[in-house]
Amino acid sequence: MSKEIYRFLLFWFVVAVVDINPVHSQYFGRNKVNYRRIDFKVLETPNFEIYYYLQNGTVRDRIALQCEQWYQMHQTVLKDTFKRPNPVIFYNNHADFQQTRAIEGNIEVGTGGVTEALKRRVIMPFMESNAQTDHVLGHELVHAFQYHLILDSLTMDAIANLPLWMVEGMAEYMSIGYQDAHTAIWLRSAVAGNRMPTLKDLTNHPDLYFPYRWGEAFWAFVAGTWGEQMIKRLFMRTARDGYENAIKEILGIDAQKFSEKWQEALRRAYTPYQRTTSTYALGKKLVVKHDAGELNIVPSISPDGSRVAFWTERNLFRLDLYVADAETGDNLERVTSHSFTSHVDEYSSFESSVAWSPDSRQLAFVAFAKGSNRLIIARADKGRIMRQIDIPGVPAISNPTWSPDGKSIVVTGLVDGQSDLYLYQLESGKVIQLTNDRYSDLQPSYAPNGKWIVFATDRLSVDYKPQQHSYNHNIALYNFESKSVTNLDFFPGANNLNPVFGPDNQEIYFLSDRDGFRNLYSYNIYGKRLYRLTNYFTGITGVTMFAPAISASRQQNKVAYTYYNNNAFLIYTAPIKSFNPVAVDTNAVNMQAAILPPFARTGLNLVQRNLTESPVDRYSIESFNQVSYKPRFQLDYIGNTGVGVTTGLGFGIGLVGGINGMFSDILGNNQLFGAISLNGELYDIAGQFAYLNQKNRINWGVSVSHTPYLSGAQYLFLDTLESRGDDPQQVLNSSMDLLRTFEDQISVFASRPFSQSRRVEAGLSYARYYYRMDRYTDYYDPTGQIYIDSKRERQTTPKGYGFSQGYIAWVSDNSSFGVASPLSGHRFRFEAGKYLGVVNLQNLLADYRKYFRFAPVTLATRNLYVARFGRDAESGLLPPLYVGYSSLVRGYEALQFADNGDIHDDVTINDLIGSSMYVANAELRYPLTGPERLSSIKSRFFLSELNMFTDAGIAWGKSNIVGGFKNIGFSRNNAQLIMSSGISLRINLFGYIVLEPFYAIPWQNGGFSNGDIGLNFIPGW
Repeated sequence: MSKEIYRFLLFWFVVAVVDINPVHSQYFGRNKVNYRRIDFKVLETPNFEIYYYLQNGTVRDRIALQCEQWYQMHQTVLKDTFKRPNPVIFYNNHADFQQTRAIEGNIEVGTGGVTEALKRRVIMPFMESNAQTDHVLGHELVHAFQYHLILDSLTMDAIANLPLWMVEGMAEYMSIGYQDAHTAIWLRSAVAGNRMPTLKDLTNHPDLYFPYRWGEAFWAFVAGTWGEQMIKRLFMRTARDGYENAIKEILGIDAQKFSEKWQEALRRAYTPYQRTTSTYALGKKLVVKHDAGELNIVPSISPDGSRVAFWTERNLFRLDLYVADAETGDNLERVTSHSFTSHVDEYSSFESSVAWSPDSRQLAFVAFAKGSNRLIIARADKGRIMRQIDIPGVPAISNPTWSPDGKSIVVTGLVDGQSDLYLYQLESGKVIQLTNDRYSDLQPSYAPNGKWIVFATDRLSVDYKPQQHSYNHNIALYNFESKSVTNLDFFPGANNLNPVFGPDNQEIYFLSDRDGFRNLYSYNIYGKRLYRLTNYFTGITGVTMFAPAISASRQQNKVAYTYYNNNAFLIYTAPIKSFNPVAVDTNAVNMQAAILPPFARTGLNLVQRNLTESPVDRYSIESFNQVSYKPRFQLDYIGNTGVGVTTGLGFGIGLVGGINGMFSDILGNNQLFGAISLNGELYDIAGQFAYLNQKNRINWGVSVSHTPYLSGAQYLFLDTLESRGDDPQQVLNSSMDLLRTFEDQISVFASRPFSQSRRVEAGLSYARYYYRMDRYTDYYDPTGQIYIDSKRERQTTPKGYGFSQGYIAWVSDNSSFGVASPLSGHRFRFEAGKYLGVVNLQNLLADYRKYFRFAPVTLATRNLYVARFGRDAESGLLPPLYVGYSSLVRGYEALQFADNGDIHDDVTINDLIGSSMYVANAELRYPLTGPERLSSIKSRFFLSELNMFTDAGIAWGKSNIVGGFKNIGFSRNNAQLIMSSGISLRINLFGYIVLEPFYAIPWQNGGFSNGDIGLNFIPGW
């Protein structure tokens, strides 16, 4: 082999590595966007470091006291203390919370807060109600205690022994208690359908048994039967040995007997109520479970009573807003679409109402866009967006209600941790704040005459006890003429929510849990008469207690509501006259049916007592200390790949092992990664260090690395060994050349996201390559039986070289992933790049993928174009583009080179290489096994999809594209279009790897007679 060819091969190897691993970090994927810079301050309390940027000092002080109160409350049960102050990071609203860098990954609308294990940080937003903020704080601080308990005495691996329902249920129980009308709905529904789970069911079927609700019920049963002193013991033993062993050891009963005992307690508690309530929903069911799924929520009936808008999981991957005929449920029209909307990150679909315009032609609803809440106004029939409104000075809004004259919209606005009512004038854009106080003002609704706003509030509850952890809500009226608020004082201690006016401007319809159930009530504001209109065994509810679940027509005596039963949320419409009104006393409150079994409880019940009678504050606000935030790196994670020693093979002794670590500041804005590994001799040490800055809109970073690549060749031949004073001796020479190619690289990269789905990214890197070759030689007698001698020599190698590469790309990805590949939406990447140095060329890439969903199948398409231009595009310094990889065109793996460019009848590798290539793919994807609504065969563990595909591709360029290798007979033939068709099965192995065995018919390489069986190891494109 000539020295020139040798050098080319070395360079080809190195550049192939670089070309496969470019400087950008991800090809596709969603973005986490910093829409604005947030400057945090720190409030130090005895047990917490509170990170905040509130301007409202009253709210800051209140939340700090609540942190310390929750600490005291949880400590009385868990008997644990924090060894150092625990960090709690507060965001002013959910839109800001979605931008946090303290945790990776996108945060969904329904996520109330997160506690992570590495730094035990609690990260959460202020919510629209005082009750929600307080509950989420209490819930997340339980997780902080859980991490402290486990990591102070066990290892991180112990967390894997804890089922989700036990972890989340414990946080729910200790922040809500055993009286919870919302969770009781789930339990009564299971009793009614005789679908009460075992502990094994909770573990294996979280899709059927919501871990939060059923986990809370589990702990309520344990605490009520064996006492709250068992909570810590059972939790810790489960972390060590698993829940089955823990229950047997701590409670003295096996898991199956426990399940039977628990199920019997549920029957005994709730079955008697079935005799006095109904499971038959009144009115017309608009959607059925098998057609629209289990989640159909937030109904809003039009003013003329003809149509109903609601959020539904009908399209499977996300909730979208639909409109249906109010009588039949027919003529479904989709108003929103995530697949085609790049300016909207998410829709506020769980806890925000949808408002109709007075003419019943338009809808107003809330979206997350550009780091705040945006009011969207869209056509009800076409779904076309008419207006997008950012309400000045009010970054977080919910529950819009449209004025009867069509001139204004009133919303609940959350500003600086305080929720009030705001009016937005549609023509002038003027904003008027209607309320301004410490109370939570929620779910506003206009009266048909426009003189009143009815809303839910915690005014009476807060006035009774300003600092508390068991809020309740009353109905209130805002009068536009007097600009005053009137509290309606009935059902004290209950949660009275979701008020709406009837068409007569006198009747208010609302939901109340005053008897432990959740039913529809009416209140006449002049006659002050209260009536219960429904008497359901389960209840009228959304996903949460604060989710709008009823709506009334302004022109017709008709309502729409969400009824929960048999693990599904379904929409009903009904005329008011179809209900059976029963007069109720204003003080008739009995929460017995809201108690989670057992009704007769054991022990002190510290959790419930602390919630209803909050402990006295141990600390005063004056003892807290405010300081500036100064970022400093702290260890997040450190790990190793083990340590070992290698011997033998004639290469001496070597070491193997490695260590890697990650550091960041408490907010996650600055991250530092480092890794060092050794795989042999000191020459084989590799290391990489990277810094990532995520504080601003543009994320940027820098990395440096040193990487050795080891390759080799072995020789066996007869040789002559010269020895001093003796004649030359014929020997058998067994030599091995070990070539180390060293890469020293520095890279800088940046990304500027425009939304969660679109971004511009760029990168620049410089790499230097150099070599070391060592030859290990053993000498034997000519028969190879007798060892004579050995030696090690360093060989001459080519000089090193360096080159740079850079790129800029425009990327979009709003696709929704199925079990093994995307099933809806689109992806595209348009990229331009440049090589400088030894190699000088430009490259272009255009990759567009579209996924057309026709349930239950998806038609997936891909168009990929890659091209090189410039001096070295076809010089042979870079390996040519090859269209025959199975990730591009399946069925052409078993090809050969054509010798010296000879033309063959069959396709050769030479036909499929070039400096440019184009690939087109089409797949019909059918989820075979997996989640019930997605796949034809339900399976929790075996996730697979069946695909029928057609692939096509062509590569082109000059005939001698690899000129540097012409001396070894490697040149290309004429460009040839290749196609294949076939079938494949993608299998998702527990989220770690996707396998794709396939059978392809290569139409240009023998067709049916040469069918190819292959295997890919990547998710579907």
